[in-house]
Amino acid sequence: MGALRDRLVLAAYTSGWALTRHAPEAVAYAAFDALGLAAGRLPGRGRDRLRANLARVVPADLAPAVRAGMRSYLRYWCDAFRLPVWDERRVVSRVTTVGEERLREGLAAGRGFVAALPHTGNWDHAGAWAALCHARVSTVAERLRPEDLYDRFVAYRAAAGIDVLPLTGGPPPLPALRAALRGGGLVCLLCDRDLSASGVQVRLLEEPARLAAGPALLALQTGAPLHPVTVRYTPGRWGRHGIEVTISPRVAVPPSGTTREKVSIMMQAVADAFSAAVRTAPEDWHMLQRVFTADLSPREQGPGAQMPQEPVA
Repeated sequence: MGALRDRLVLAAYTSGWALTRHAPEAVAYAAFDALGLAAGRLPGRGRDRLRANLARVVPADLAPAVRAGMRSYLRYWCDAFRLPVWDERRVVSRVTTVGEERLREGLAAGRGFVAALPHTGNWDHAGAWAALCHARVSTVAERLRPEDLYDRFVAYRAAAGIDVLPLTGGPPPLPALRAALRGGGLVCLLCDRDLSASGVQVRLLEEPARLAAGPALLALQTGAPLHPVTVRYTPGRWGRHGIEVTISPRVAVPPSGTTREKVSIMMQAVADAFSAAVRTAPEDWHMLQRVFTADLSPREQGPGAQMPQEPVA
């Protein structure tokens, strides 16, 4: 049964890639907009989870926010399927930035640059822009099933200038990321959800949640600057839209404390930047999974961050 499911999933994605890439742009985006509108109205696991997450930030009627969120999420997928046929001019010209000088100056210092991102807007487009304009990107992603689908995503992102390391099923990714930073590279990590034992407890949108510790650990271990980076869609008809990439100020390294204490403080600063971005454009937060501690099972809540207690110089 599992093998059959994997084949069906692979066939669905492969067909989606082929049809969406070769369809007229207006037709492709209209079709995904219709899918987004339908998904925003009909009950479903992803839609219901998005609704529960958006309830933390949308104070009143949730229905319009959920519909807008599902439309934005489907816009991301249409972009993802069509990105391989975008030329460099389109990738770059559709990006506006806030704080881009921070990225430029950080890379110029020669110690690399760690970008901590949430699942907002189109992070693939942002990565392709960064690779073209600044430095090739290194990142980490969970392995997908089936394996062929994961390989396709890796190849698709590599063609856009984004090198993907597997979170599991291969060598630990941290040494390779440290090497990339020491070579002056750009490491981008999506980190607004982490259910592992090493997740860091923070307050996200004023509620307990868990973020991945990797961005702060890498910054501490290499001396690379850590910056929250958020992405949102800019207004425009589908197919004419763009993205805004905001590079927030560098996260300060606490002057003293254990690794765990420093990482917790730094990742809380990251969570604060994420919260501000989600409040600004909640429809572009594509979080269709559980992220808040209150929504997790006791097993998933676990013991919290399990990091060594030695001081970091």
